[in-house]
Amino acid sequence: MDIQSVLVLFGTFALLMVLGVPIAFSIGLAALATFLLFMSFDQSVYIVAQQVASGLDSFTLLAIPFFILAGNIMNRGGIALRLIEFAKVLGGRLPGALAHCNVIANMMFGSISGSAVASAAAVGGVMAPLQRKEGYDPAYSAAVNIASCPTGLLIPPSATFIVYSLITNGTSVAALFVAGYIPGILMGLCLMLVAGIIAKKRGYPIAPRPAGKEVVEKALGAVLPLGLIVIVMGGIYGGIFTPTEAAGIGAGGATLIALVRGSLNLSVIFEVLTDTARTTASLFFILFGALIFSNFVNRAGLPDALISFVTSFDFSAWGVMLLILLIYIVLGCVFESLSMLLLTVPVFFPLIQSLDFGMSPEEVLIWFGIVVVVVTEISLITPPVGLNIFVLNGVLPDVKTSTIFKGVTPFWVADIVRLLLLVFVSGLSLWMPFTVMPWLNSLFS
Repeated sequence: MDIQSVLVLFGTFALLMVLGVPIAFSIGLAALATFLLFMSFDQSVYIVAQQVASGLDSFTLLAIPFFILAGNIMNRGGIALRLIEFAKVLGGRLPGALAHCNVIANMMFGSISGSAVASAAAVGGVMAPLQRKEGYDPAYSAAVNIASCPTGLLIPPSATFIVYSLITNGTSVAALFVAGYIPGILMGLCLMLVAGIIAKKRGYPIAPRPAGKEVVEKALGAVLPLGLIVIVMGGIYGGIFTPTEAAGIGAGGATLIALVRGSLNLSVIFEVLTDTARTTASLFFILFGALIFSNFVNRAGLPDALISFVTSFDFSAWGVMLLILLIYIVLGCVFESLSMLLLTVPVFFPLIQSLDFGMSPEEVLIWFGIVVVVVTEISLITPPVGLNIFVLNGVLPDVKTSTIFKGVTPFWVADIVRLLLLVFVSGLSLWMPFTVMPWLNSLFS
């Protein structure tokens, strides 16, 4: 391994981050500066451009802007409100009814948008006034929403899984999507348990039992968006269309639903497209930098050096995994989730593949993907960055950020427990893609 190049790579990156340079440019410029150690400026720029073009020449990546578009249409088209109304029916009879509705609504909306930030803004903006009116502590309300909105990273479709597939040279997106269901639902149940315990101690109300007519009405309001999820995901699992085609169908279906309900006009459509373009551009700028960064990490031999270093000690595979998780949690206090995923997976993944966890290589691919997404999702609610906390702080400007951080602590602790459960009980991630789906395929083939 070339120590000098690694020091320049990470040193330049750290310096740019301290100076406040955006993460996408910090990653790319650090890699470019390192290339300049070995070749001329013209050659460096040519190689960087070539790597970016070849790395992003992926049909699967086209799914990301379509999923972002579908989520934005659902949000601006008023569909989030209909999901919240249905969530009230499902969670209303539990202590702290609105908190449980918040979690369920985030699970449903997140499964459509695939974005934790979009869920935080859409669901939080609707639920916050309702919870304030019912006498909920604003810090508690904010904490529930912040902790539950990352379920969209796990419950498919998820842009994060698509990015992970790109980094790991084509891990099956469909298998990752299937594997995300149980961890995502488990996350929601854990958060509801914590929210319920706190709500019962504070005496938050239970919603009145809804009339049968109201239940039917609210359920019918959610049929179209939830039915769209079934079509999109069923098509992927059934091999009818690819994830990219499914994303296009999802965006088209969301547009059709919003048009039928009269919630879209030219002004709203323009805003939706502009926001989608802005979000996609921001995401792809980070991808640009990360592709250059990861390529040079591999050229410098850092993964091989890390494998040699670890194997020189008598560490068990599970001990190494716990050490990697600790590194992720520390990094999560500084980096947002996608940046952390792009920077670390190229380094850690070869190491994970070299260790014996008692699983096949295909199972390790999926299991590690779920674990990485979960641990990066935790970074969305950890101080001092906690991106979702600052997003919701814009919805609840009267609540101090420090108060929100304090309120989210019990949920953060529950997330750590859930993370360890997913690490050591790999079947929670692998049962669906390696047992259930093959059985269903054989049944209908």
